[in-house]
Amino acid sequence: MKTRLLCCSVFLTLACACASASESAQMYKWVAADGRINYSDTPPPPDARKTERKSLNANGAAAGGELPYELAQLAQTQPVTLYTMPNCAPCDEGRALLQGRGIPFTEKTVVSADDIAALKQAGGSSSLPFLQIGRVKQQGIDAGTWQQLLSNAGYPADSRLPKSYQPAAAQAAAGPKPPTEAGMAYREGPPVRGRTEPDASSGGMGANTATPAFRF
Repeated sequence: MKTRLLCCSVFLTLACACASASESAQMYKWVAADGRINYSDTPPPPDARKTERKSLNANGAAAGGELPYELAQLAQTQPVTLYTMPNCAPCDEGRALLQGRGIPFTEKTVVSADDIAALKQAGGSSSLPFLQIGRVKQQGIDAGTWQQLLSNAGYPADSRLPKSYQPAAAQAAAGPKPPTEAGMAYREGPPVRGRTEPDASSGGMGANTATPAFRF
C-alpha cells in the first residue's frame, strides 16, 4: 500500500512539473535594429523594439490561434506565397494542398494588368498557379514537386496549425489601390441627371474590363 501511494505521489509530482513547464513556455516576437521581425523562445536583446511575448500551450501553439514557434520561424525564413486567379481548377488544387498540409501561406490573386506586372516581377509567367517558397519558385501545379519543395524548406509533413488559426484573406497581387480624387468624386458626388456610364463598344473607360487571359 505504501509503495502504491509513493508511486502515485511521484507521478503527480512529475505531472505537475510537466504542466508547469508547458505553461511557462514562452515565445518572443520583436523587431531588430535592421527592421527584421524575429521569433525566439529566448528573451530578445536589449535593443529590440516592439517586443511581444506569448505563452505557449503543451502543443507549442500560442494563444489566440497564432502560429506555433516552429511554423512562425519557417513563415519568417521560408515564407510561402501562392499566386492564383478566379475560376482556375489547378489554383484550387494548389490551395487545397497547402491547406491540407497546414502551411501558413499568403495568397495573391491576379485579375488586372497591374497584378500581371506584379506576378512577372515576382518571377512568374502567364501560367498559374505560381508558388514561391522562400527563394524557390515553381510554375504550375505538380503535387509531388510541391510536397518535396515544402519538405526541403523544413515544413512538417502533417498540419501543426492550431484549430483556432484563421488564414489571411487573399489579396490582389499588386496590392490595394488607394482611391483617386476623381474616383471619390464620382462615387460620392450627387447623381447627375442624364449621365450615362461609358459604353464598352465606344472605347471609353469600360472598353477593356475583361480579365487577362492566362494559361493553367
